[in-house]
Amino acid sequence: MQVTGAGTVRTRPHGTNSSRDLAATSPSGANRPTLPPESKSHSPLRWFSNQPYLLLSLTSLFWAGNVVLARYVAGHVPPLTLSCIRWIGVFLILLPFARPHLRRDWPALRKKLPLMLLLSATGFAFNNAISYWAMQYTQALNALLIQSAGPLFVALWSLLLFGVRLTRAQLAGIVISMLGVLTILLRGDFSALGSIRLNKGDLMYASSLFAFGLYSALMTKRPVTHQLSLISFTTGCGAAMLLPFAVLEFRSGARLTLDPLTVATLGYVVIFPSALAYLFFNRGIALIGPNRAAPFFHLMPVFGSAMAILLLGESLRPFHLIGYALVLAGVIIASRQGSGGPYVRSAELSGGQPLPAKGRGEGR
Repeated sequence: MQVTGAGTVRTRPHGTNSSRDLAATSPSGANRPTLPPESKSHSPLRWFSNQPYLLLSLTSLFWAGNVVLARYVAGHVPPLTLSCIRWIGVFLILLPFARPHLRRDWPALRKKLPLMLLLSATGFAFNNAISYWAMQYTQALNALLIQSAGPLFVALWSLLLFGVRLTRAQLAGIVISMLGVLTILLRGDFSALGSIRLNKGDLMYASSLFAFGLYSALMTKRPVTHQLSLISFTTGCGAAMLLPFAVLEFRSGARLTLDPLTVATLGYVVIFPSALAYLFFNRGIALIGPNRAAPFFHLMPVFGSAMAILLLGESLRPFHLIGYALVLAGVIIASRQGSGGPYVRSAELSGGQPLPAKGRGEGR
């Protein structure tokens, strides 16, 4: 039962009043204190899915490991085969969970099919295959240096396609964090830039970032669907696009040897830099937008150098601390809420409902 402002009583079918409705309204029309949010709004998954900075930081951590691993297995695992198996694996893992959402979201996906195919090509097929291929010819240091230009590619595509300009805070944050990246990778000696020689692998890696910048910018125009619908569709299409090239690579003589190193490599790339990282990255863009999310790319060399210190026994040097401080300061400046205004274009985790500009504390 509900009492309107005019005193008229309106009834609802038995059992349809929520606990919050019953607590909030009295027969006199006075509002009582509302009950605390239902327990499901406090679930760890709901909290986690609405923490863009944590999601994007984990994304950078997983992708940093992917760069180092790709260089380590270069020449051992064929790059196109690795890319194809990577997305087939993600698709098969997610499909049982995504199937009901795909059925529901298929009309929205079909309506924007050309865009979805372009997202699959730029974010999954070309970007990953060419970056793995590039690591056959370049060093991890060069790749991480080129990676530092990632936010600029995102900003360029956002400007060209949608007229979205970087704010002063975003530009300042990108420049500051890029200085931090260079400080770490050049070990504090900026004169070492002159000794770096670019090769075809570096150009290939840059082209992968160029494609991924397009993917990041276009994500703002994707259909409003469940996260699992989006990533399962794009990974499946990406794998299908790569399959003919993987077959050609196999016919050329490149073989996948199923030894412990190959199995461990496949296990890592399917789970962490693929399924989890893309879910986290897509969600982060949905919450704060591509220009504010892009500076988190600069955390990759921070995590890479930290891995070297923790796992490979490298010494922590003053230039590490200076670089870390610059990167973190730049990321904070560029990604803070005031740097780009409210970003409301979002696909919720399970409902596809846009978020309000403020008060994003409750996700679906």
